[in-house]
Formats: sequence, structure tokens, C-alpha cells
Amino acid sequence: METHNITTTWKGNMQFESTNPSGDIISIDAGPENGGEGKGLRPKALMLSALAGCTGLDVASLMEKMKLEVADFKIETSGELTEEHPKTYHTVKVDYHFYGNNLDEKKLEKAVNLSVEKYCGVMEMFRQFAKVEVAIFYHKI
Repeated sequence: METHNITTTWKGNMQFESTNPSGDIISIDAGPENGGEGKGLRPKALMLSALAGCTGLDVASLMEKMKLEVADFKIETSGELTEEHPKTYHTVKVDYHFYGNNLDEKKLEKAVNLSVEKYCGVMEMFRQFAKVEVAIFYHKI
């Protein structure tokens, strides 16, 4: 069984540093509206980054295996928060943007669907508490 161990250390005021199994450190801080200085990532937004990173790694791996020609690829995520506390995401949008001259839309859609439906564990976690909406956009360059 694989276990991830993270240590998060208070650095004063509203700022924390958190380790990652890779050894990298990220800074977490509240915005000025919540008593912080905005010198780090916001926790809930960091969850959206984790979601995009998880599915992005899947899709990038599948693009390589399928030998797809993609000049650029980005994922835009947005989360709508509930009004009441504790505020949680009730709806999350994940938009995949592929850029290139020779995009194989059918294979790219297959890669996205494999990530969304089978491989991305973070996506599955999000589905436990939010409606997840996925869209794919193709951009000729």
C-alpha cells in the first residue's frame, strides 16, 4: 500500500510551508482579506491545481504513447464554492485546450476520457463532493 506523508510547518502569521514526496516545498498563505499576506498558494485553489496536474500527467503520457502532435496543451480549472461555511466546491469545470496544426481530435478526446473516467485519482476524489464538468477545445495555430 502506497502512503503519502506530508509535513506542513507554520512559518508565522497565516503562512505555512508544506513538503511533497518529491522533496519540493510549497508555500501556503491566506489572502489579505483573510489576514494573510498572499505569499503562497490558497488551499482550495491548490486542490484545483492538483486536479489539473493529475489529469494533465495522464493526458501527456497518453499523448506520448499515441504519438500525437500537439504544439501546446493547457488545462483551465474553476471551482464554484458554496455560500455557507465550510465553503466547498459544488461544481468544478475542467477545460482542456490543445493547440497545433495537425491535431487528432478523436485520439485526444480518447486520451482525455481515459484520464477522466479511469486513471485520474484526484478527479475521482473530486467527484465525491462536486459535480465535475469537462470540455475539450481544439485550437489551430
